[in-house]
Amino acid sequence: MRRLARPLLLTALAACCGAAFAATADQVPQGRLPGWAVPQSYQLAFKVDPAQQDFSGTTTIKVKLTQASDHLWLDGAELKVSKVSITDAAGKVHAGKYVNADPKAGVVRVDFGSTLKPQQLTLKFEYTAPLNAQLQGLYKVTAKGQPYAMTQMEPISARFAFPGFDEPGFKTPFDLSITVPDHENVVANTQQVKQAPAGKGWKTVTFAQTLPLPTYLVAFAVGPWDIVAGPDISPTAYRVKPLQLRGIAAKGEGQRMKHVLGETPSIIHALENYYGFGYPFDKLDLLAAPDFEAGAMENPGLVTFRDWLLLIDKDSPARNVQGSFNVNAHELAHQWTGDTVTTEWWNDIWLNEAFATWMQQKVTMQVHPEYRADLDRVRGGQGAMNNDSLVSARSIRQPITGNGDIMTAFDGITYQKGASVIGMFENYVGEKTYQKGMRAYIQSQKYGNATADDLVSAIATAADKGDAFKHAFKSFLDQSGVPYVATKLEQKNGQTVLQLSQSRYLPLGSSGDPQRIWGVPVCVRYGTADGSKVACEMLDKATGSMVLAGASKPTWIMPNANASGYYRFSLDKSELGGLVKQIGKLSDAEQLAYADAIGASFRHGDIDAGDMLAALQPLTGSKIREVATVPLDQAAQLYHRIAANDAQRARLAAWAKAAYLPRLEQLGYQRKANEPEDDALMRSSLAGSLAFDFKLPEVRAALLKQGEAALKPGADGRLNLAAADPDLLGDALGVAVQEHGKSAVDALIAELPKTSDPALRNGILGGLASVEDPALTEQVRNFALTKPVKVGEMGMLLRGGRDTLAQRDAMWTWFTAHYQQILDRTGSFSGGRLPSLAGGGGCSTAEYDRLQAFFKPREKDAAGIGRGLAQTGESIQLCSALKAKQDPAAILR
Repeated sequence: MRRLARPLLLTALAACCGAAFAATADQVPQGRLPGWAVPQSYQLAFKVDPAQQDFSGTTTIKVKLTQASDHLWLDGAELKVSKVSITDAAGKVHAGKYVNADPKAGVVRVDFGSTLKPQQLTLKFEYTAPLNAQLQGLYKVTAKGQPYAMTQMEPISARFAFPGFDEPGFKTPFDLSITVPDHENVVANTQQVKQAPAGKGWKTVTFAQTLPLPTYLVAFAVGPWDIVAGPDISPTAYRVKPLQLRGIAAKGEGQRMKHVLGETPSIIHALENYYGFGYPFDKLDLLAAPDFEAGAMENPGLVTFRDWLLLIDKDSPARNVQGSFNVNAHELAHQWTGDTVTTEWWNDIWLNEAFATWMQQKVTMQVHPEYRADLDRVRGGQGAMNNDSLVSARSIRQPITGNGDIMTAFDGITYQKGASVIGMFENYVGEKTYQKGMRAYIQSQKYGNATADDLVSAIATAADKGDAFKHAFKSFLDQSGVPYVATKLEQKNGQTVLQLSQSRYLPLGSSGDPQRIWGVPVCVRYGTADGSKVACEMLDKATGSMVLAGASKPTWIMPNANASGYYRFSLDKSELGGLVKQIGKLSDAEQLAYADAIGASFRHGDIDAGDMLAALQPLTGSKIREVATVPLDQAAQLYHRIAANDAQRARLAAWAKAAYLPRLEQLGYQRKANEPEDDALMRSSLAGSLAFDFKLPEVRAALLKQGEAALKPGADGRLNLAAADPDLLGDALGVAVQEHGKSAVDALIAELPKTSDPALRNGILGGLASVEDPALTEQVRNFALTKPVKVGEMGMLLRGGRDTLAQRDAMWTWFTAHYQQILDRTGSFSGGRLPSLAGGGGCSTAEYDRLQAFFKPREKDAAGIGRGLAQTGESIQLCSALKAKQDPAAILR
């Protein structure tokens, strides 16, 4: 599953990382279900009409009972079960009783009526349930007035669709049949094998049995879908038959699937060649969901996406085009890591998500090297470090104590930190060696479940490494935090020696203990007479050293060569001065690592704001977008969080203008024919920041012109949204909203329900999110709670408008007044993000105190609130401490 920054929702799962335990009739499992009742197979039959509010189902599960019992435990939520029958091994039918033992967690007890000996049982459930309104389980959405029903089961939402053993370790085949109105199309994980009449106006569609799957990967969709044939994916050395590829989209949108269908074969071929293992499922459908909780979901054979990621045409924003490929590669990588091999338990969800993120970046670098996925990996890891610097940060392999731990597991720690750690150890043992280990891992665990030990052991075996390597790898999995590597150059016995020490990186104001040890593969680039060399050393103690053979005297050092390591580094003043002079000799990735080190030193309290800007200044002229925009982002944070008066903000705006306005003016404000996509992305980055962060009049005027043109109604009364550059639509509308106020807001609110194009909807939402007037801000937030705004779109409107204390106060007042409405619409599994939605961006003790006072009594309202509260609160405290440390004169230097 791919999580994007925009969605508000986050799913959850009840869990416990320990061994399964036996429960009695009055002991409700609080974690994993007992291991003495194990599902062997499922038959799922649904009757679904998307136009209705409810559906019905019959679920038949073959269960192996390994101890005598008069009951068993499984999962079900909001299911109205009318009949339960249990058929024993002798064929005798017992009337069962379905008891909602823990409705909030969705844990159910099935009573047999008598004690049954160990044997194979067949459980049959007949039930009805609502089509979910919160994008969970089997849920209902509407597009262009047409209703659709589709699924999102991960991680525990399968229990909203059918009773079952809703855990990843229970992996079985599924037989699926769905009865739908005659005029509806239906697709599922596997190929359709039969269609038969099912009474007046109805048909039953039956699908081929699946390979073994956990419940969270079961998927189907019903509605008037366009089903578009893509090119068959040609056989390879690892797959002998062509693979059928199709696009599934809402009615009338199918023709926009051509681009993504054309890109997909190259992804599948790259993955098959890497793993030496053919795509294992019988077909591949890519579905563009009209409303969706996640970014995308890796259901085998039926991969689902937010629609804007798949509906691509010549006018699509460049970020959508690149995002489409990256997310598609991520989900298809899951077909091996996640689907073919599934995590045994949710504490190892990184085995799915981190590996899909890491593999996506490898595929993108192979197929679209211009997308610079190598830099995405570095930036992703650095973003994860910001969260990982919190004392409240979770570890990659997080022990599971309840629903909230699973809800908050789908975050940057699992995805980006996990991918960065994988890349670090891949670099340490070598790509070919790592590939050998991955191939062995997939082969040995295929169609089953795996743990971290399985993976680490496979890599260690391939690399001929022992326990020290395993310990080093696991030191990053089993403890939170970012290693902080300090360096000191010395001359000893005619050799240049680099002394190393490690601690935990903690920002200014943190209450954490810096004494922590990892097994860190430290790689250092250093200057030589003829250029530079790289030396590596495993630093698995508090201190260590490495000899820099052939180093020039004096030399310079870059303590994270190729930015391959998941750690931060510090340099003393002379070493930093030497490195600044060599910026042009560093790779693009190393320049990102340098920038991160500068920002980390600032947040650590070692340098002030003026020093940071001076150290970052050389990067502003980089031709590489990802490098050049780092100083701009840091300056924007200073502008909004640290600057205390208008003079300081004016100084920062002048700095940004001098560094970046000439480049934006050179690019212009309109897409050019055949220009590189990166130019469009740079245009968007610069225009958005200069117009909204720094309020540069020249940029705002150019965007306003486009925004006004887009807001001008045509003869049909519709807005002319195509008048703005596709990459700047949201920014152009945002400036227009800020300049023209209510008339612009009203026009966009009226236009949104008439607009089905996802890219245009995102532009409208982006424009509305930029509103600054207090009364209009409240109008937009109220609008976010209404039906024209999809559930998955709410976050775009509710996360804006918090750059100033007055804006955050207004958000706080609105949020607390509408808390129950937000909770009701997003569902009980959005808890982890609620505290940041309410108080994110705060930077004062008063903001921290009110956040704690409001949410502490409400931690049980939704799973995950506790962890979300801890992390949001700590972030507020750290911002406040950093701000208090600053000398206002530093910004004015």
